[in-house]
Amino acid sequence: MSTIVLFHSALGLRPAVHRFADALRADGHVVHTPDLFDGEVFDRLEDGVAKRDAIGIPALMGRAMQAVAELPPDVVYAGFSMGAASAQWLAATRPGARGAILMHAALPLAALGVASWPEGVPVQVHAAEGDPWVDAGVLAELEAGGFEVHRYPGEGHLFADEDAPEHDPQSAARLLTEVRRFLSAS
Repeated sequence: MSTIVLFHSALGLRPAVHRFADALRADGHVVHTPDLFDGEVFDRLEDGVAKRDAIGIPALMGRAMQAVAELPPDVVYAGFSMGAASAQWLAATRPGARGAILMHAALPLAALGVASWPEGVPVQVHAAEGDPWVDAGVLAELEAGGFEVHRYPGEGHLFADEDAPEHDPQSAARLLTEVRRFLSAS
């Protein structure tokens, strides 16, 4: 079983994130869900993005680093949307990562400040085909670089968030199945 750090989206640490973590815990994993927004949650992505911008990306990365500081290095980093950026950055820069699961977002490696992805650290990416927040070119670049990329029908950004208006139960179920498969191999 894995130790997983699951970062929330710009909507904050909402009940849907806890339910996803609980599903993984039921499989025997240890799942940490750090709150990078000090308890604030949002219903509209625009409000959450405003909160993210008010905190600032460097401060958010500092909060993410602080959240994992006491954990062993061999964890799987996972995140939804904004949280995927934290997960991807930590998996790329914190030695010993067991893997990364990026849901609803992925950054080009250049944005992480790394020349190449760490050898032996598998990555799984999940995004809707028409998601306006996810760059299809970045997905293609990462897939060409060996990342496991899963594309889902539709345009819903947070389709796996049960509390979001764009929730797609079929795609969300497929995402969870693929995450479970990935974790069983980690």
